[in-house]
Amino acid sequence: MALYSVAKRTHWIGVALLFISSLLLLFTTISAPIMNGVSLLHVTLTNETQIRHSSVSFGTFGYCILDVPPIQTDQDWCTKRYIGYEPADIMAKIDKTSFSEIAAGTSDSLTRVMVLHPVACGLTFVAFLCSMGAGVVGSLAGVFVAFVAWILVLISLAVDFSLFGIVRHHVNTDKSGSQAKFGSAIWLLLASFVTLFLGMLIVFFTCCSAQREKKRGAGVKNEGYPSAQSTAGAAGPKKKRFGLF
Repeated sequence: MALYSVAKRTHWIGVALLFISSLLLLFTTISAPIMNGVSLLHVTLTNETQIRHSSVSFGTFGYCILDVPPIQTDQDWCTKRYIGYEPADIMAKIDKTSFSEIAAGTSDSLTRVMVLHPVACGLTFVAFLCSMGAGVVGSLAGVFVAFVAWILVLISLAVDFSLFGIVRHHVNTDKSGSQAKFGSAIWLLLASFVTLFLGMLIVFFTCCSAQREKKRGAGVKNEGYPSAQSTAGAAGPKKKRFGLF
């Protein structure tokens, strides 16, 4: 039964990882323009205000221009929230960055796939709730939902790094002086990919091992008591185990 107790305690570590993963995906989802400073790609422009250089913060549902000149204090401008926008066209207008038609079309079309961020976030939270029950059925349902969410996060990672990798490459090589780097939101997405995978594995294996140890413990406990067959055998002739033999 000691192993059963260890498995139960370890199970809650997996549940906690699922919850942490859902929080990380939530922060990725509410990146710019909801949270101005949290970005998938951050571009520092060459123009300088009285405080610092202006910058562009690309997020899941839009983008923000931070420290808009001329200013005495921090002043940001953000778009409305919508699915799909055109980062290549935006940088071409703001910074005169040149993109090929293929690169611009690819980056612009891939932004629509970022709708998977909130979907994966919701599914991960559902997996967390299912695994909270710690029962076999609930845990297995949580593992299945977590696996679907993990696939969506994997797709999101591939799309985000491809999309913003194109924009980052063109900005950093166009000799304008602007500098682009991956923002905190994309690294949070990567962290959620890892924590979701670990949480899913822990919940699955602890669920199976706990159930196995529980059955084994019940079998050992029953060894000290006479079975129904042995009791019947002592009172009369031994019954056959199977009806056909």
